[in-house]
Amino acid sequence: MYNFEYKNPVKIIFGKGQIAKLRGELPQNQKILLLYGGGSIFRNGVYDQVKSALEGFPMLEFGGIEANPTYETCMKAVEVVRQEKVGFILAVGGGSVLDAAKFIAAAAMFEGSDPWDILTGKYSQPIAKAIPIGTVLTLPATGSEMNGNSVISRKSTTEKLAFSSPVVMPRFSVLDPECIFSLPDRQVANGVADAFVHVMEQYLTFPVNAPLQDRLAEGILLTLIEEGPKILAFRNDYEAAANFMWSATMALNGLIGQGVPQDWATHGIGHELTAFHGIDHGRTLAIVLPGVMKSMRAQKEAKILQYGERIWGIASGTIPERIDQAIARTVDFFESLGIPTRLPDYEVGSETIDRICQRFEVRKSRLGEHGDIDFRVVRAILEDRL
Repeated sequence: MYNFEYKNPVKIIFGKGQIAKLRGELPQNQKILLLYGGGSIFRNGVYDQVKSALEGFPMLEFGGIEANPTYETCMKAVEVVRQEKVGFILAVGGGSVLDAAKFIAAAAMFEGSDPWDILTGKYSQPIAKAIPIGTVLTLPATGSEMNGNSVISRKSTTEKLAFSSPVVMPRFSVLDPECIFSLPDRQVANGVADAFVHVMEQYLTFPVNAPLQDRLAEGILLTLIEEGPKILAFRNDYEAAANFMWSATMALNGLIGQGVPQDWATHGIGHELTAFHGIDHGRTLAIVLPGVMKSMRAQKEAKILQYGERIWGIASGTIPERIDQAIARTVDFFESLGIPTRLPDYEVGSETIDRICQRFEVRKSRLGEHGDIDFRVVRAILEDRL
């Protein structure tokens, strides 16, 4: 196991009826920006609960954050934050709203010339400060409620890029599993796939004698496999919703990734499918992961075999046969959630593969835990998904 330092300061307030506790977490002397996306929080009653909790606080609202939050919309919010001297951002929604809040919080106090540099890495200094944020999570998926990660798209350049900083970690996050009850099946399925692949990015690499991290990761995977179908079949099953919501948080709050190598190639490639075609993030991961597993099977052999045996009970057959079965069972799981896993299912063909590979070649990108996934390997991964 590698050396590591780990600190997670996010306060989690979990369970039904917990939105009312917002009052005790918000600053009394700061103007608050209530940030949200579309209409779901109005339909499921979350907006009313939040407004009730915020009664008496100085507050502004900014809605319209997209499912893949855009730089263009975020910068409009940045202007509001600056002009109105907002001192705290309360993000109410899924991972997209939370990601947008983090970028807005950092961009509003950015000391460089162009806030887009936060995402491109051109600004060489670490992010020094940000507007403090809190969150009310309505869609489990990204783990953004308990980490410092954010992913933002830019329409003008068809790019989707990420940044991470401890200064944008939420001060607190309220997680009420009842928020899941009214979500569309598609969003729940996407959230299960997203959380599943978050675990795989930190788990399916190579062994470094970190058995506790492995077992924690496997526990999350098994819980998602058990609870994901339950919540899809019985939408008002509170226990299934709670177990799914907490699994998604634990999948990317940093804990299972400590002291172990991490991959993130599936995300890096999947972001390009969203940038070019607007495909749901969780679905891009379900498309790409099987291709990564197949193309990198030699490098990941030991962990794929462990995954196959511990998660799917695959303990017999030759090594190639067991790897094939592990990949097939992974695909079957995504498909059982109603998520197609092939590029043609989304009307994506070889032209897009060419564009993605060209972009990775120009960037000189090297993905994966070994840094050995270049644009040529990316082509093999994507062509496998045709």
